[in-house]
Amino acid sequence: MRKVPIKLFTDGSSKGNPGPGGYAAILRCENLEKEIWGGFSFTTNNRMELMAVIAGLEAIKWKRADVTVYSDSVYVVNAVNKGWVFEWEKKEFEKKANIDLWIRFLSVYRMHEVKFVWVKGHAGHPENERCDKLAVAAGSVKNLPPDPNYRSGGSLLK
Repeated sequence: MRKVPIKLFTDGSSKGNPGPGGYAAILRCENLEKEIWGGFSFTTNNRMELMAVIAGLEAIKWKRADVTVYSDSVYVVNAVNKGWVFEWEKKEFEKKANIDLWIRFLSVYRMHEVKFVWVKGHAGHPENERCDKLAVAAGSVKNLPPDPNYRSGGSLLK
């Protein structure tokens, strides 16, 4: 059985940091494409960047998928590519923000074969521009739910 590669384009946004925010992802596999988005009434840009990746990976319906994530988030891309998140995990995320999302990310990340590619934001990359528009729109919806684990000053700790 051949592995079909999946491209996952992501972006997150918040108006104010913290403030209302949104995330968006585009999944592309052969000729199929799916857009995913959502938002919260009070969150941060980094949480939305990470949430976009999580939402995209969670939408993949089979295990061990070959996924390339394209993100303009230096925070997310470097955390994975430079191995920081794995070191944070070994230290039980001591004094780190967004623990809830990093734990959720690692759970879904380990279900697939994932590599990350950083793309420059707001530089004409078509899928990144589309994700940005979706994320901004998602964060602008009225009556957004609260980000369940965000607390001013960082995410909910253990």
